[in-house]
Amino acid sequence: MAPIGIVQSCFSTRNGTPRQPLLVPLARACLVFDSTRVPPASLEGLEEYSHCWIIYVFHLNTDLEKLWKHPSKSKFKAKVRVPRLKGGRLGVFATRSPHRPCPIGLTVAKVEAVQGNMLLLSGVDLVDGTPVLDIKPYLPYCDSIEGAVVPNWVMLDSMLSVASVGFSNDFSSSLLDCWKSVEKKSLYSSPDELKSLVKQALSWDIRSVSQRNRPHNNLLKIGSGDASGNASDLDDSQDGEASGELIYHLILDGMDFSYKIDGNGNVMVKEVHISSAISFGNEKRCNFLMWKDKLK
Repeated sequence: MAPIGIVQSCFSTRNGTPRQPLLVPLARACLVFDSTRVPPASLEGLEEYSHCWIIYVFHLNTDLEKLWKHPSKSKFKAKVRVPRLKGGRLGVFATRSPHRPCPIGLTVAKVEAVQGNMLLLSGVDLVDGTPVLDIKPYLPYCDSIEGAVVPNWVMLDSMLSVASVGFSNDFSSSLLDCWKSVEKKSLYSSPDELKSLVKQALSWDIRSVSQRNRPHNNLLKIGSGDASGNASDLDDSQDGEASGELIYHLILDGMDFSYKIDGNGNVMVKEVHISSAISFGNEKRCNFLMWKDKLK
């Protein structure tokens, strides 16, 4: 089974990618279909739907190759830690954890526009480079189940939301400096729109369970690991300054946003610089200019 396309997402690493779809309305991604397999005609009519389902591969799972190539020799964890349960464990099939015996994901996103062999999406929870296996239109009359029941812990949005998101006095100037380097490859129209994306993304506590439970242990200095962008090195990125203040990192659109969060859940975004761990090189990227006429 081969992917039909690859996602170009604003989320450069797993860390910061929303745990569920539509939590960050400004989160954009461009699904670029394989032109040798998917003719543009196959997308005709999709733009008439507001949303679509996306079936994809959790390609950054560290055990992906072993699970697919040697399934009989692979063991998976029957229980996983659930962020909304403060790290409590549940059976993997009672969760949406990416760590599954068959690492296939299902998500929904808003259809913004179709152009040639590209599909612009928003509200995504997909990391950059995600292989897509299929898309299907979202049908409210049968996909939305009236009276559906979920456990109480699923409804506890406050467990993962923060109290406030603010920006330092130096943030805007550092963002403007970075914008000059990323503008031509960004899916956003301006620094102000990027700032709104950051605020939406950090309105949820994106830290791992271990970071929230033991915030002063196991400090990982971003950049001290493999600069190739290995997700395992970037996922729970944080560093400690001489003062003992913990600084966390969110990488969006190839930019490294540093922030801190106090014990009351107040987030302060300090500054931003071009990430040394993410490089698009000469890769052809979708950008806002390609879509601006359709996003008006």
